[in-house]
Amino acid sequence: MTSTSLSSAPLVLIAGGSSAAGVAVAAALVQAGQRVLTVGSDAGRIQAAAAPTGATPLVCDLADPDAVAALADSVHRDFGPVDGLIHLVGGWRGGKDLAAQSDADWDFLHTSVLTTLRNTSRAFYADIAASPAGRLAIVSSTAVSAPTPGNANYVAVKAAAEAWVQAIAAGLASAAGGETGPAAVVLAVKALVDPAMRAASPERSFPGFTDVADLGHTVVGLFSTPASALNGSRIVLS
Repeated sequence: MTSTSLSSAPLVLIAGGSSAAGVAVAAALVQAGQRVLTVGSDAGRIQAAAAPTGATPLVCDLADPDAVAALADSVHRDFGPVDGLIHLVGGWRGGKDLAAQSDADWDFLHTSVLTTLRNTSRAFYADIAASPAGRLAIVSSTAVSAPTPGNANYVAVKAAAEAWVQAIAAGLASAAGGETGPAAVVLAVKALVDPAMRAASPERSFPGFTDVADLGHTVVGLFSTPASALNGSRIVLS
């Protein structure tokens, strides 16, 4: 274990850090004084995403349980146990009706959203459960509460991910109470918007969308909010 692991600053791992959301969350956490590991499957993209934030880039195929187990071993060896897991791996696939909900789209969403969550949360669950500031969070969709034929694949997988987080929250409940203790939460958004999207469509107002910067601030706030007020929560952002 390196000397970095001796730091009192919480260690947070971002799964899916190459996205605009990953960059914004990493930047917000680093600015708040946290140590941040940001993980992606492509070395070039994750290094480029991490560079402006001060986060440490790591490469891993999060859909591969053996690769995630190896990642956890290396994180523990080089940095120590994690205090937070922020799961941002996602993607969108949809169609105009039920007939357009293809098996290929289902397989893609199941792998990118649910398999990666299962692998990472199992690998780092013990760390989070043992941390007095342990936090696990995913970004889900408000559409889970109002599914349509055109997004059936997407919301079904997102609903399963939310159920998985609720199971984690139940496991953490015995250690969560008062100001300290671990917590697992769902952050639900209509959609995310980032500066590149605004620049590409300056005529759009993106009503109801959550800016990735606001997502970053919300994630930072999870670590200063009492676990008893967070664990098992579904927080809707706008």
